This record gives sequence, C-alpha cells and structure tokens, in this order.
Amino acid sequence: MSNYSQINIITSSPKTPESSILIVYTGGTLGMVHDEKGALIPFDFASILNHVPSLRQLELNLTVIAFDNPVDSSNINPEDWVKIGAIIRDHYNDYDGFVVLHGTDTMAFTASALSFMLENLSKPVIFTGAQLPISSLRSDARENLITALEIASGNSTERPVVPEVCIYFDYVLLRGNRSKKVESLHFDAFQSENYPLLAESGVIINYNIDAIRKIEDAKPLLLHSNFDTNVVILKLYPGITEKAVRAILEIPDLRGVVLETFGSGNAPTSDWFIDLIKKAIERGIIILNVSQCPGGRVIQGRYDTSQQLNDLGVIEGADLTLEAAITKLMLILGEEQHVGAIKKRLIQPICGELTLN
Repeated sequence: MSNYSQINIITSSPKTPESSILIVYTGGTLGMVHDEKGALIPFDFASILNHVPSLRQLELNLTVIAFDNPVDSSNINPEDWVKIGAIIRDHYNDYDGFVVLHGTDTMAFTASALSFMLENLSKPVIFTGAQLPISSLRSDARENLITALEIASGNSTERPVVPEVCIYFDYVLLRGNRSKKVESLHFDAFQSENYPLLAESGVIINYNIDAIRKIEDAKPLLLHSNFDTNVVILKLYPGITEKAVRAILEIPDLRGVVLETFGSGNAPTSDWFIDLIKKAIERGIIILNVSQCPGGRVIQGRYDTSQQLNDLGVIEGADLTLEAAITKLMLILGEEQHVGAIKKRLIQPICGELTLN
C-alpha cells in the first residue's frame, strides 16, 4: 500500500502540453499555509492553482505526489530517501522530469543521496523549497517552484538540458551533490563553492552547458537503496579531547567516519590522536577526510599535519562536501563489505560529486 496521495493538476492551458512533470512533495516550508490561528499547516495540493495561479500559463501536464505525512527536513532519514527514489523509479517512464519539494535544512543531504541512488539518470530531478511559506506575501516559493518546473521540462534537440539531480533556489541552479545550505535568514540559501553554477535565472534561464553532466546514451534507471547508518561525523576543533575522540571512534558496530579537518586536510599530530586513528583503521573502520572549509580541497601530505593521516590510510576526500561525503559513505557501506572495494569506490566520482587531480 502506498503512503502517498496522487493529484492531477488541471491547468486549463489552451495549448497541448509540451512536457509532463511529476512533483514530489515531501514536506517543508514551501507547502505550508497559515490556518485561522496563524499556525503553519500543510496545504492541500489540489488547491495549488489558488496559491500559484501562474501555473496555468505553463504548457505542462502536472501531477503531484504528496507524502501522506509530510516530513520536516530535520526528520528526514535514509528511509525517506529510498521512498523518494522509489517514486521516481516507479514513474520514470511516465514523465519528462521531476521536481522534489523538500525542506531546506537537509535538502543538500537528500539531493546528494538521490544523485548516488539514481544510476543512469537521464532526466532532470530538481529539488527546491522556500524560506517563507507559499501563503506569505513575500514568499520565495512561487518563483522557486515555477522556475524549477521550467528547468525540469527544458530540453534541447529532444534531450533534457539538465539530466541530473540539482537544487534550484533563489535564481541559481546547483549540482545537488555540490550544494550546501549557508543561509537561514536570506533567500540565497544555497551555495556551491567547488563547482560552477549550472544555470542562472533572469529574463531568460542561462544554462552553463559546459558544467552540466553529459549523457551519451540513455540506459535503464537503476535504484540503489541500501544504506548503512553505522557512521559518524567527527568534527575537529582546537582543544578536542582524547576522551571525546575515543568515545566516537569506539562506538560499537561503527563502520565509517567522515573526519572534518582543518584547511586542506590538517589534523592534530598528538600521539594519542594518531594512535586512536591508527587503531580505528586497524579495526576496519573507514575514515574519509573532508575539509571544514566550504571551498578548496583536501590534499593529504601538503603539510606535516596531514602526512600522518596519509600514512595511516585515511582516505583523501578531495573537494567532497560534507553532505556528499556522508551520504556516499552510507550508500557504499550498504553495498560493500570489503575494505579495499569501499576505499576504491569512495575516491571514484559517481556523478560529478568530486574532482580528481
């Protein structure tokens, strides 16, 4: 039995629709309205034309699949990622593109996960949301939604212009697994420091074709859905104690660690720290090194403070975002048991999430 409802939107456009788009509403601010007491509640997507009347001007067949129980993005977990991925897989041949409406707080995590889950993706999957509810006078929801739909339906020479998982927000289109939320009070909530914009929306939508993922031949879509959540993020800071690091690295059944280091991959060289990292790796725990800096990349061995990590077998995370690193690690751990295979897959790009030297 499905745990979502499906709504067909009749736009009453006099022209024959050029594309069919499936909107997947998971939850989040975009789909909220104020009730008579001023509290925010999810609105009925059957009435979306009342909130966004300009949708009637789009020459699109629109269908909405809405979670029966919308999820605040702070509560999103891998089960929800699998649910979104399964909806896209099950309806993949029926639509030209997909728009996923999602809360902003963890949108970059979900977009990263979906980019790894949807192997052979050759259609647009555009995530968007809003900082203000769609019922608010100054809401950014309407522009974000309309332009995301335009991008999802865009094609050139009968091929989608953007055949990958992306985030569209505040006039810019970003690769999903290169994105990070950086603002909670302004509309420009997302940035992609290590990869160019895929498009900018102004009077026209200006696509950066050279930066968009190329698809040679469309292949059947495959869904990867096994996640191992026995992972942690260990963020370093000046004054971090042996007791704290030990408590994290000795968690029972721990399989993977994303180590957030300083600058270009640097970490303390204290004997106790190096010893704990060494013992964790000897127990088969995968440690993936990413930088706390939003831009730049990890280069282990560039300084003495990262050379020992390199020697111990810590994996160099290059320019992976934290969001891409943790979701990729969970997915690979869910599919692999052999340490060598896990390490090999982590450092090989799957869909443009990292740049090789």
